Amino acid sequence: MLEVKKTTRWALAAMLAAATITGVSTTATAKEQINVGACVSWPGYSFFEIVRQQNLAPDYDIDISIFEDPLGGHAALATGQLDVYLCTGDYTPVAAARGLDVTNVAVQNLVYGVDKVVIGPGLEPEDLRGQRIAAPQAYIGQLVMGLWLDSVGISPDEVTWVNLNADEAVGPTMSGDLGAAYMYEPWVNQVVDNLDGARIIADTSAPELMETGIFMDVMYMNTNFIAEHREAAIDMLKARFEATAYWNEHTEEVNQAFADYLQWSKADIESIMGTNGKYLEGGLYMLDFNEVARICGVMDGAPPFGIENGAMESIVELTNEWWIKLDLMDEMLADPSDAFDCSLVADLAAQGYRQDFSAR
Repeated sequence: MLEVKKTTRWALAAMLAAATITGVSTTATAKEQINVGACVSWPGYSFFEIVRQQNLAPDYDIDISIFEDPLGGHAALATGQLDVYLCTGDYTPVAAARGLDVTNVAVQNLVYGVDKVVIGPGLEPEDLRGQRIAAPQAYIGQLVMGLWLDSVGISPDEVTWVNLNADEAVGPTMSGDLGAAYMYEPWVNQVVDNLDGARIIADTSAPELMETGIFMDVMYMNTNFIAEHREAAIDMLKARFEATAYWNEHTEEVNQAFADYLQWSKADIESIMGTNGKYLEGGLYMLDFNEVARICGVMDGAPPFGIENGAMESIVELTNEWWIKLDLMDEMLADPSDAFDCSLVADLAAQGYRQDFSAR
C-alpha cells in the first residue's frame, strides 16, 4: 500500500511552539495542513498529488493517504482524521442515513466503461442463477453487478454474493470458482487474455447506465472541516479542478506522474485515463467545473450523457433504492438533499470561477 507519512495538526503546532521557544524565527505564516484520503490506488484519485507537485494550492500543506480500504477511509473522514476524501459516490446515502459528519461536495468524474462485468467460460447470463458472483460489498462494484443482473432478469437473491474487489477476484475467476465478477483494468485483461472463453459481458458505458449518473467518483468532506475552514474547503475544491485542467493541457506528463506515484505502468494509467485529456471509452470521463456545477444545479446548461441539470438528488435516490435492494440500507432517506452539499460548488461559481475543457 502506498501511503504518504501523515503529520497531524497538533504535531505541527508543537513543532512551531518548539521553534519559538528555541529562538527560531516563525514570522512566516505557517501553511494550513489539509489531510486528504483516497479510498484505493487509482489515477482518478491522484489529482491532489498533482496539486502538490505543481504547487496549485500554495497556502496549504497537503498530506495524502491511500487507504486501499474504502470503508476504512470513510471512517477516518467521519472522525475528522481526514478533511477531504476521494472515492466512489455510492456511499453518499449511507453516510447520511448513519448521521455521519460526512457529505458529498462534488462529482469528480463519470466511469465511462471502466467498471465491467466479466463472465466465465461457457456461461450465458441466464446461467448465473445459483452461481457465486464476486463484487465488493457496499462499493460501486456491487451496484454495477446488481443493476446488470436486474437488466437480464436475475434478482440479487438468486445469486451467492462473494465480497471481493477486482484484484482479489482474478484468481477465483481463473479457477472457475466464480460465475461472474466485477472488475476494472488492469485486472480485466489479466482474466480475459489468459482464460479461454472468459469475456466482458457488460460495462458502465451503456447509455442507460451513464444517464443515471450514479456511477461516478466524488469528493467527500468532513462537515466540521467545512464549517470551521470553509475558505480552505473551497480552495481544495478549486485546486482539484485546477489539477484536472493541468492534466488536460499536459496529459502525457501527468499520466507519467500518476504512474510514478502509484507505481503502475504508464500503459495501465492510459488504459483508464486515456491520452486526450478528457476521456477514454472503456475508462473514465473527467468532468470540468462547469459540468459539475450543472450536475449540482448551480449553473445553467445540460450536463453530459443525458444527466439532468440538478441531478444530485435523483442520483442519491436511485443509489438509495439499490442499496435497499442489496440489503445495505433499510429505508429511503427522508430528504435526499441531506446527503450532499453543493454550496461549495455554488460559492466557487459565484466567485466567477469557470472551467470548460474538451478532448484535445
